[in-house]
Amino acid sequence: MKNAFLHGELSEEVYMDLPPGCMVPEKQCQKVCKLKKSLYGLKQSPRAWFGRFTKSMRAFGYRQSNSNHTLFLKKQHGKITTLIVYVDDMVVTGNDPEERKALQNYLSREFEMKDLGHLKYFLGIEVSRLNLLQETGMSGCQPVNTPIEEGLKLCVEPNQVSTDKGRYQRLVGRLMYLAHTRPDLAYALSVVSQYMHNPGEQHMNAVMRILRYLKNSIEVYTDDDWASVVDDRRSTSGYFTFVGGNLVTWKSKKQNVVARSSVETEFKGMALGLCEALWLRLLLQDLGYLSRQPIRLFCDNKAACDIAHNPIQHDRTKHVEVDRFFIKEKLDDKIVELPKIRSEDQLTDILIKAVSSQVFSKFLDKLGIYDIYAPT
Repeated sequence: MKNAFLHGELSEEVYMDLPPGCMVPEKQCQKVCKLKKSLYGLKQSPRAWFGRFTKSMRAFGYRQSNSNHTLFLKKQHGKITTLIVYVDDMVVTGNDPEERKALQNYLSREFEMKDLGHLKYFLGIEVSRLNLLQETGMSGCQPVNTPIEEGLKLCVEPNQVSTDKGRYQRLVGRLMYLAHTRPDLAYALSVVSQYMHNPGEQHMNAVMRILRYLKNSIEVYTDDDWASVVDDRRSTSGYFTFVGGNLVTWKSKKQNVVARSSVETEFKGMALGLCEALWLRLLLQDLGYLSRQPIRLFCDNKAACDIAHNPIQHDRTKHVEVDRFFIKEKLDDKIVELPKIRSEDQLTDILIKAVSSQVFSKFLDKLGIYDIYAPT
C-alpha cells in the first residue's frame, strides 16, 4: 500500500497552517485550512487509515475476526480467503484463487497498491512453506500424539496389499525434508523409509499416521522462576505455545506482584499461558479449524498441578483463587489437561533464567529453531 495514511477520513476537526508555496490573496494570509483527510504526523492518522480500510473490506463482504482485529475473512462455497494487515503491509491467502484475485483487483481500485507476488518476507520474517497436509487431503484428519504406533513392527509380507509406490516415495521424501527441523519425526521416518522399494498398505498407513501427528492439538509449556528478581523479589513467567508441533507464540514477563510461594508463581504463569492458548483456539476456529482435542498445558510443578485438580480450598493459596478456579474450570470442562513433564524437559526454562550452553542448544533444537544459512 502506497501512502496509506493519506486515505484516512478524519472525524475530528483538525486545522493546519497553509503549506509553504500556497498562493493566496494577501488578506487571507492569516487563515488556516481544515483537513478532510489524515496526514503523516497526525496522531489520529493510524486509526483513521485502519477505519477506512476496515470499511472497504466490509463493503466487499469480508468479516473482521473477533480474535484478531487485523484479520479479515470471507467464507463461501466451502472455501476461505483471508487477509491480514499490519499498517500498510498485507498478506492475502486462502484456497479460493478466484476470490483472491477479485480481492486484489478491488483493493487496487480502492487504493494505490503494489503486488509483491508470493510471500517471501513479512515484518522482517523470511517465509518458507510446505503445504503437506493440504496437498494430501489430510487437513481434516483426527490428530494423534505420536508419529508411530507403540510397538509397531513393519515388514514386507508375501501377500501384502500393494499401494501407489510413487505416492509413497513422494510423501516420505517430503517428510524427510520436513524432518530437518523436526527431530521428533526422525525415528518414524527411519522406519517407513526402509520400504520405499516395495510399500504395502500397512506402510502407507504408517506414513498417514505421521501426517496425522503433524496436525496435533494446541500445546502450552509454562514455567516460572520464583522471586528471581533480586531488586524487588518478583518472579518471572514464560510460556511457549505450539499448534501442530510448531512454535507459534511465546512470552517472557516479570510478574506484577510478589508471590509468597512457588505454587502461587506457577498458578499465575499457568493462567497466562492458558489465556494465550484459549485465544489461539478461538483464532483457529475463525479460520475454520475446530480443535476437538483438549489443550495440553505442561507444568513441571507437581504441587500446582495437584492443587489445580483438588476441589478443596487451601489456606496457603486462597489469595490466588481467581487463577486457581480459572484453571480448574477449564480442567473440569475438558478444555485443558495437565500432562506430566520432567523439569529437565521443560522448554520454558530458557525464558525465565540463564541456562548452560548445552541446555540452551538442546531446547533450541526442540523448538525447531536453527540457522537456515548454516552450511550443511
